[in-house]
Amino acid sequence: MEVLLSHLDAFAGGMRTTAELALASFAGALVIGVLVAACRVSPVAPLRAAGTTYVETFRNIPPLVLLVLFFFGFPKIGILYSPFTSAIIVMAVYTGSFVGEAVRSGINTVAAGQAEAARAIGLTFSQSFVLVILPQALRAVVPAIGSLFSAILRNVSLASVISVQELAWVSERLIADTGRPFQILAGTAVAYLMMTLPSGYLFGVIERKTAIKR
Repeated sequence: MEVLLSHLDAFAGGMRTTAELALASFAGALVIGVLVAACRVSPVAPLRAAGTTYVETFRNIPPLVLLVLFFFGFPKIGILYSPFTSAIIVMAVYTGSFVGEAVRSGINTVAAGQAEAARAIGLTFSQSFVLVILPQALRAVVPAIGSLFSAILRNVSLASVISVQELAWVSERLIADTGRPFQILAGTAVAYLMMTLPSGYLFGVIERKTAIKR
């Protein structure tokens, strides 16, 4: 216990960086996911093909491979970002493919008559998607989106391989410095629970507030 109490500041710093990574990545994933879902349900065939290709590509490549390729490989062709920014980009791109499928499943729950009514009053596909379909779809997939946010909180631990000083990186350094792997890893597990459990509760509240009354 003493080893944990004496390094609370290090744990706090790692948790803060992890939260910043997760929030920034999640925001990017939401934007990407909505755009991908729009492509997947678009009446334009090339857009549907592009959306499908994106989802099938990034959902089937491990995020660690994407992270290493982006950070160590892309500088060879002139694409270079800081470790922190690289982690955000990769996690947003990776998780965006899952968000896109979640949103698409929500779109499929919206009654076809909603889109038909939007077209009947003269709305374009883009207008009906943004104003009519998307708000209803997002309400239907709050639990799935919440699960993806929890996954991001855990997945950003991979950023330690490119020296981002998030919680997993801090844990590795403390183990090396103290020689107390069990205590440090137990403390790290508790720290992750302190972030994931409140986020799950928050999305549960959002789900109840946005539930569609039937």
